[in-house]
Amino acid sequence: MKIALVSPYDYGYPGGVITHISDLSHSLIDAGHIVNIIAPLSDPNPDIEESFIRLGRSFPIPSGGSIARVSLSIWLQPQIKRILEKENFDIVHLHEPLAPFLPLVILRLSNAVNIGTFHAFHGSSKLHWASKYVLENTASKLDGRIAVSNPAREYAAKDFPGDYKIIPNGIDTKRFSIPTAPIGEFKDDKLNILFVGRLEKRKGLNFLLEAFSDLKWDYPNIRLIVVGTGNGDKDALRIIAERHIDDVLMIGGSSHSDLPRYYQSADIFCAPATGGESFGIVLLEAMAAGKPIVATNIDGYSSVMTNKKEGLLVNPANSQSIKLALEELINNRQLREELARNGKETAARYDWTNVSKEIMEYYESRLEIRRKEK
Repeated sequence: MKIALVSPYDYGYPGGVITHISDLSHSLIDAGHIVNIIAPLSDPNPDIEESFIRLGRSFPIPSGGSIARVSLSIWLQPQIKRILEKENFDIVHLHEPLAPFLPLVILRLSNAVNIGTFHAFHGSSKLHWASKYVLENTASKLDGRIAVSNPAREYAAKDFPGDYKIIPNGIDTKRFSIPTAPIGEFKDDKLNILFVGRLEKRKGLNFLLEAFSDLKWDYPNIRLIVVGTGNGDKDALRIIAERHIDDVLMIGGSSHSDLPRYYQSADIFCAPATGGESFGIVLLEAMAAGKPIVATNIDGYSSVMTNKKEGLLVNPANSQSIKLALEELINNRQLREELARNGKETAARYDWTNVSKEIMEYYESRLEIRRKEK
């Protein structure tokens, strides 16, 4: 089968959708399919897949408390038309088909079986509203609709009602579960708490920092490791500066190969996001690595983990709630180990071998419907 995976987002910037597309492409290729990734790319990167097709550069647009880097060029239409005619894809799989403009143009021009995956869950996404009326005329060309979670389905269905198949994000469990050497500087007697995510306000790092600052008085042997790019959380930076917190390490971005090592270096993983998450891929990464979790009880996270099974769910935007949960795990090694064991079992269900099989079955069902219509 010949498949195009389309991203509206710049392929050179890490993010959940980009990771999803990259991992899905590898899984489909391993299964014997021909896959091309189509996306904007501002800075050419020799490490990107050979099958990558670059379409335009991207521009940053505020969206749902984050920054989305999308192509806004409407002049790509002739190039898109040539690519679709040349490649003659069986499946064109558009990720975030509500995002302007690349997915919308491809959807309008594509004669393949068109599948849309809806990842987002934002209360007032500018990308969503900006594209709503543009997509209304082309939405009928979607032969199938996938949502990565119930929150993502409910968000998309508000403006675009229809049948949605829930297929979650996948994870390469082997990448995170196979023991790797922890980061050398963290191999001491301190207990490491890990945060992984973009440094944006909605990720809630400021609440974790407040909790950590309070805990540090009673537990001087704890350390907070912050892995992520960006500078959009000014409150977090202010808290670090004002409180002079010891043992907070701002790592910045991590390479693909080093990220599992940060998880392996952790004793507890904390995801304090305040909302806007359709899924909890970082939770699955931590589970696969065998780490107990403290996470906020938001829709995207509670759809992946259960309170007191893989970790502890706490009130969002509440540093005291985060503090109490972290304190419980700091003091109870046996509980940490029990939650970690449960998490590894949960993560295994989301392995890409299972998720990509479900996606392929969905492709085939949509192809069969198209054949019957001819």
